[in-house]
Amino acid sequence: MAQTEQRDSFHSKRGFILSCVGSAVGIGAIWLFPYRVGEFGGAVFLIPFMVFTVLLGLTGVIAEMAFGRSMKTGPVGAFRNGLLQRGKKWGKWLGFIPVLGSFGLGMGYAVVVGWFLKYTIQAFMGTAIYNNDSTAFFGQIAGDFGSLSWHLIVSAAILLVLFGGILNGIEKLNKILMPIFFAIFVFLVVWVAFLPGAVDGYAFLLTPNWDMLLEPKIWIFALGQAFFALSLAGSGTLVYGSYLGENVDVFYVAKYVVIFDILAAVLSVLIIIPAVFSFGMEPAAGPPLMFMVMPEIFKQIPFGSWLAGIFFLAILFAGVTSLVNLYETPIEALQKEFGLSRKMAVFVVVGSAFVLGLFLENGDKLGLWMDIISVYVIPFGALIAGVIFFWVCKPAFIREQLQLGHGKPVSEAYIALGKYLFCGLTALVYLIEIIRNI
Repeated sequence: MAQTEQRDSFHSKRGFILSCVGSAVGIGAIWLFPYRVGEFGGAVFLIPFMVFTVLLGLTGVIAEMAFGRSMKTGPVGAFRNGLLQRGKKWGKWLGFIPVLGSFGLGMGYAVVVGWFLKYTIQAFMGTAIYNNDSTAFFGQIAGDFGSLSWHLIVSAAILLVLFGGILNGIEKLNKILMPIFFAIFVFLVVWVAFLPGAVDGYAFLLTPNWDMLLEPKIWIFALGQAFFALSLAGSGTLVYGSYLGENVDVFYVAKYVVIFDILAAVLSVLIIIPAVFSFGMEPAAGPPLMFMVMPEIFKQIPFGSWLAGIFFLAILFAGVTSLVNLYETPIEALQKEFGLSRKMAVFVVVGSAFVLGLFLENGDKLGLWMDIISVYVIPFGALIAGVIFFWVCKPAFIREQLQLGHGKPVSEAYIALGKYLFCGLTALVYLIEIIRNI
């Protein structure tokens, strides 16, 4: 069915960059990265992480942006049109894989963002911090329907943002939230530096065990961290690219996505690791570090509830900007492929995600669901997108799309880098994640 609405677009390069950064800088990157740094002995983990972030960002992120822009549509239309260049007519069905992956991840993400909203409000009120047992407090939230009202509030807020479309919804949101997010993180980095004993955390970070660089495990985990931190999925970044003008240089944009993604990860480490050492806690405490260990730290400091509120507010902003990106992929598919109006598509996606997400209110069920989507669907969508763009689309088409707005010829070496390195690393991530979860 033909689409009747005029296609929306980003108004400025800055708005597009901040939106892509908002997509990449999500809860997962901030939540897991300090834990990985603690687990693998300090700043030594930063080296393979930055290597893979640069390699994947300057190939995969660029490819997804260029692919979406070239087709002016999301993964369903882009995959269909890409395979049509080789006379194949079944690409549309492959395109539904990243759409469903994005929707499935958004369902669970909305629940987690609800957790952070509750923690933010109750941290400012003091109840999230000044309680007898932070573990028990989190257990209540992550229990059956423990954050239903917060889940509903998040879904309603996201609904209103997405009603505004690209220019008046997503772009404006990211222009506001992303600068505030980084400002809060910089403030917290400075504040943590004055905690007694914080120097031990810096010593842990700055005196890494270089022998660990010889261990394959650290490179494997760094590859996975970089892949998911960049939000590579063949969906959200591709859809954002479809709203991009031909005068924008995707190489320039991707460079800033990589820089800010690394910056967010480093800032989160400079907040959490020194704070953990300052109070004699374990830096490799695992995923509970955010919800159980950090509240215990905030309990022991002056103005702890307000500082905790600011901390969780920053992470809440990162979650919201990522969530709008996840929902935009199925919304675009309903608009483009089924002719729904913008508001109807938004209502269908956000409403159905909320209803289905009710079955994920339990933390154990949510964890299992997020693992299934993250392991089996998200990397597969990114792999399909990379293979179609770099291997299926014709070389002249690839070169033309990459050069739009760039002003310089794109070398064969770069295209080969995308074909072999990006697609190879993505396939490796997919294989490793499956093997780890068998």
